[in-house]
Amino acid sequence: MLLKGKKIVVAVTGSIAAYKIPHFVRLLVKAGAEVQVLLTTSASQFVSALTLATVSGKDALMDVADGATWNNHVMLGLWADVMIIAPCSANSLAKLANGLCDNIVCAVYLSARCPVYIAPAMDEDMWKHPSTKANIARLQSYGNHIIPTEYGALASGLTGEGRMAEPETMVRILENQFDTQLPLRGLKALVTAGPTYERIDPVRFIGNFSTGKMGVAIATALANKGALVTLIAGPGVQHTNNTNISIVDVESAADMYNATMVIANDTDILVLAAAVADYRPDEIAANKIKKGDSGLVLHLTKTTDILASLGKIKAPNQTLVGFALETENEVEHAIKKLGDKNADMIVLNSLRDAGAGFGHDTNKVTLLSKTHPTVSLPLQSKKEVAIAITEHIITMRDAKETV
Repeated sequence: MLLKGKKIVVAVTGSIAAYKIPHFVRLLVKAGAEVQVLLTTSASQFVSALTLATVSGKDALMDVADGATWNNHVMLGLWADVMIIAPCSANSLAKLANGLCDNIVCAVYLSARCPVYIAPAMDEDMWKHPSTKANIARLQSYGNHIIPTEYGALASGLTGEGRMAEPETMVRILENQFDTQLPLRGLKALVTAGPTYERIDPVRFIGNFSTGKMGVAIATALANKGALVTLIAGPGVQHTNNTNISIVDVESAADMYNATMVIANDTDILVLAAAVADYRPDEIAANKIKKGDSGLVLHLTKTTDILASLGKIKAPNQTLVGFALETENEVEHAIKKLGDKNADMIVLNSLRDAGAGFGHDTNKVTLLSKTHPTVSLPLQSKKEVAIAITEHIITMRDAKETV
């Protein structure tokens, strides 16, 4: 019922995954939505306009103008309650990211005032290419929502990441867009998770024991409350298939800083749960450093403090949450960090608490904020801790809005 009466533009680009779109459109129509399908010329090689017109009940549009008919892209952009580009090929992804406008899909995208969802589909090497990652980051910085790709059989015959999300998954994502019962619906969240690796040479690095479990749990808790989450994940962090979570993989502290800053200004809730390295080597050796008779001296440089950087540019509508892992004078240090970094909340955990910290499935934390009483949570699963942190964030935001 959440999609009943909603106007949805479904834009199809040239990918073999287009064969799934008639089923997707049928599901939307069955849910009560009014669907207008757009196709690029390349998309029509994989699925016919006639098929899509049959399942949608409207002519599928392939051109802004064909010499006889004018399909007003501006009015289509105004008409839609939501636009979804699925599948979005690597080529179309690049066009959208760079503002190119040579087909009806790009024209309506540039005219759309509604939320835009993009469901990429391509082979794994293309999906993981740096240019694709840069295009994804740019599109997210514009406020678009990226639907995570899935792992499985690919058109190349290989198995890996890059599959378009299944139609049922995309329908649930669109339903969440209109679910007014979720307290964080319509908000964007950013969560960092896991360690960073600071390379010494091609085979060695400086790192830590963080697994990213706490960050992933927080990202999931925020997503389950309706937020659209970008999870910036360090090495080894286990991925999640939650449809409201987009994942950006990074390696170093500099990578994490850059990925965070790309979307920070367009984010409502920022939770920095990653264990980011405080120092990195001045230089990375081009070849493996050979063992010598004498010791090895590394010259280290401080990395950029991501929490402090965000605190300096934090907008009034943003909620900034940092983590503090302490071994002594825990509360005193956490309170100081709360003020120094201009955070709204610090999640304090101590390595002296059994079952807390790196590697465990449990955690024991204390929540300290500038506006609410301190909350000390018992040892419990990281999932339960994440839910408590999310509820505290919701409480703080509600209180801020009523002031």
